[in-house]
Amino acid sequence: QIQLVESGGGLVQDGGSLSVSCLASGRKIDGYAMGWFRQAPGKEREFVAAVDWDGGKTDYIDSVKGRFTISRDNAKNTVDLRMNRLQPDDTAVYYCTAAMNPFTLTIRKGEVDWWGNGTLVTVSS
Repeated sequence: QIQLVESGGGLVQDGGSLSVSCLASGRKIDGYAMGWFRQAPGKEREFVAAVDWDGGKTDYIDSVKGRFTISRDNAKNTVDLRMNRLQPDDTAVYYCTAAMNPFTLTIRKGEVDWWGNGTLVTVSS
């Protein structure tokens, strides 16, 4: 089992930047794909970003490409999401995920094995 705990959410103004982090415990995450999903009020949960097992490949939903960057540190058992040029539409609860499959496509398809409890990001206009 892996436990995922997110941190770093908060309130930011339109156009601002924020990072959210995920700390995994229970086992090492090297070998696993990691990613982020989000759920905005009244909307379905959606894929945001993923990184493969060694950080060599990343994948993003179109609406965040060029603004968000996902990264991982397998030594620290963490995965981060740096969010720049935030927009009110980015307001959501952001969830950290992990999949035993090492590739990003697994995360994009929602075939994840573990979920964090989420952290709220609010972008004010």
